[in-house]
Amino acid sequence: MSFTLYPAIDLKGGKVVRLRRGEMADATIYAEDPAEQARAFAAQGFSWLHVVDLDGAFAGKPANAEAVSRILGAAGMPVQLGGGIRRMETVEAWLSAGVARVILGSAAVKNPELVRQACREFPGRVAVGIDARGGMVATEGWAETSTLSARDLALRLEDAGAAAIIYTDIERDGMLGGVNLDATRDLARALATPVIASGGIAALDDLVGLKAAAAEGIAGAILGRSLYEGRIVPAEALALAAA
Repeated sequence: MSFTLYPAIDLKGGKVVRLRRGEMADATIYAEDPAEQARAFAAQGFSWLHVVDLDGAFAGKPANAEAVSRILGAAGMPVQLGGGIRRMETVEAWLSAGVARVILGSAAVKNPELVRQACREFPGRVAVGIDARGGMVATEGWAETSTLSARDLALRLEDAGAAAIIYTDIERDGMLGGVNLDATRDLARALATPVIASGGIAALDDLVGLKAAAAEGIAGAILGRSLYEGRIVPAEALALAAA
């Protein structure tokens, strides 16, 4: 199985930010111009881009549409987008606008039929975002924690036909404390759907561990703060992913 790296652009108020543990009040601004950041990632050699509309995740509807549109115009590579996508009309609109793959997160818990319908109508262009706090799925921009485990939700949606499961350990997200390799590997082993790791990736060693589990179903990793703060060198990470 191939292993893909996804540099992340998280949008808050039209700017590129990173949160700590998903707390909107604990945001660090890394770039004023998201389109310029997208161009920078393209120049570094990345082949995919991961974009999250943080304001949209809390609002339940797109809130950074202008910034996303500018990213789409600048990226020169496929973009996967999550945050505030709760209706079929929104799925259709973003895919028509040029998004390569939409990510359904809260909808996976609260409206699983939307996930199934979207996967049927747009095969290969829908991913499921499973964000977990203490192993339990969080929704509404991580503001609410459900009584459903990440594994149970993934298994419930295994037959939907999603292109990937994006698994985020919220407690590690933005903290640079290392990826939760064990939980990510356990989830990947339980599924036929490829799993993309997210949250806590701090150094090349994290990617070494994830890449070593590619045969078990870990298909890639999302890189955020580690890139913005220079802890991971893009050329080294991309060489590892391609090896």
